[in-house]
Amino acid sequence: MVQVGFKSDRGLKRSNNEDACFVVPKDNVYIIADGVGGNNAGEIASRTAVSRVAEYVREHDISKAKDDESLRDYFMDCLTEVNTLIYNMDADRDKKSGRATTIVVAYITGDTAYFINVGDSRAYVCRDGRISQITEDHTYVNTLLKNGTITADEVRKHPKRNMITRALGGDAIVEPDFYRMDVKKNDVILLCTDGLHSELTDDEICEITDAGDSMSDTCAKLVVRANQKGGRDNITVICLKLS
Repeated sequence: MVQVGFKSDRGLKRSNNEDACFVVPKDNVYIIADGVGGNNAGEIASRTAVSRVAEYVREHDISKAKDDESLRDYFMDCLTEVNTLIYNMDADRDKKSGRATTIVVAYITGDTAYFINVGDSRAYVCRDGRISQITEDHTYVNTLLKNGTITADEVRKHPKRNMITRALGGDAIVEPDFYRMDVKKNDVILLCTDGLHSELTDDEICEITDAGDSMSDTCAKLVVRANQKGGRDNITVICLKLS
């Protein structure tokens, strides 16, 4: 059984919310997206992404994918279809609005969780007072961090920290990452956009997820804390507790 909470907030600085989320509890699939692009293009991209992934899951029985390879193929087919849809939304590619979106998806089956991501929306697992980031950001600053050009402390202050290097709908071909993790009772799985993790440290996130509140209250408290720290972006979070 999975306890579920979710919340999306505009934040304090943005005029609209370009984040989106969708939960498909029947199939244990959970989705978050953070849109990019001008003239509300990001909002359209993120909402299209989460709704179409959910639709794909409803139309294609995920329980038939029995192993890592078949699940990888399942989500690759899903995101390829959604990527093509968003990529082709602009009739004139020369005047493209920049419509694209990050995405992170979690699928839980038994004692295993699978995560798929494109961009810098993240998945974490919180266990026994410790938090682990599962996904890797597809960002310019993460590339600099990996090659040793900047330090972890410099990432948060870098002027290009919000520049993503992969996005759903940004190119004709999508390149998602795929992760598998064994999970156990009382683990909290957290999905979020950068509006949360750019404001709160991992320790601050863990402090809230470890407080023993309901998943709905946990999500609400995370959003409140992110706004207290500045609320410079839209904030969206899904929390899942395995019980």
